[in-house]
Amino acid sequence: MSDSPATRPSLLVRIREPRDSEAWSQFVDIYAPLIYGFFRKNGLQDADAADLTQDVLRAVAKAARELDYDPRRGSFRGWLFTIARNKLRNFLAGQGRRCRGSGDTDMQSLLEQLPAPDEDQQAEWDEEYDRRLFDWAAAQVQTEVQESTWQAFRQTAVQG
Repeated sequence: MSDSPATRPSLLVRIREPRDSEAWSQFVDIYAPLIYGFFRKNGLQDADAADLTQDVLRAVAKAARELDYDPRRGSFRGWLFTIARNKLRNFLAGQGRRCRGSGDTDMQSLLEQLPAPDEDQQAEWDEEYDRRLFDWAAAQVQTEVQESTWQAFRQTAVQG
């Protein structure tokens, strides 16, 4: 179980409305770097990672209208992780299909790259979320305080 902060239910309610650009902007600011980083860590090129990130965000947008968030049924981040992991698997499997007739070992290599759904990968996802959320929140706070206050915070709380 992660100690990281839960996704704000209010944000999940707000993204149900596709025209709530402020909510979607916040959602993308928080989650797009997390999703993109997951794909890059799993060996995807920049363009492929960016494309799959958009695919995940589209899947969330499509499902958001019907989203009935209940933390007792599981975390939103866990659901998002599952979507991202499945998109990655489908992408890598598709890469393998393109290599199928080549007679080389590319297919086996690609299959070996498919991530297994394990606790380590989920823990990595949660840690990366924590980092991204902190960066996002810090950027919000930095605009609200004086530079000297911000630097004092960075030096004592962040850099130690």
